[in-house]
Amino acid sequence: MNNKLFVKNISFKLNESELEKLFSTCGQVTSTFIAKDRETGRPRGFGFVEMSSQAEAEAAIKQLDNKEVNDRQISVSLAEARPKKTFGNQRSRY
Repeated sequence: MNNKLFVKNISFKLNESELEKLFSTCGQVTSTFIAKDRETGRPRGFGFVEMSSQAEAEAAIKQLDNKEVNDRQISVSLAEARPKKTFGNQRSRY
């Protein structure tokens, strides 16, 4: 069950509380996150929204994907699991 959404092409003017308000029209939002540049602290134009159920996540995709928000057309899709990071040579020596 995946109810975490990936949102891209977010306006740099939009903050996390405004993003939560936008998605709350589709159901209960459990968390929001807008990625920021580590050095400048400026938004990077994408983020994540977690809905309380898969049905609400699917409703948010249907309702908000390709919607214009603050003069930008946002893209909403299910977030994919992050691949595990490997460090160095992970081959077995035996």
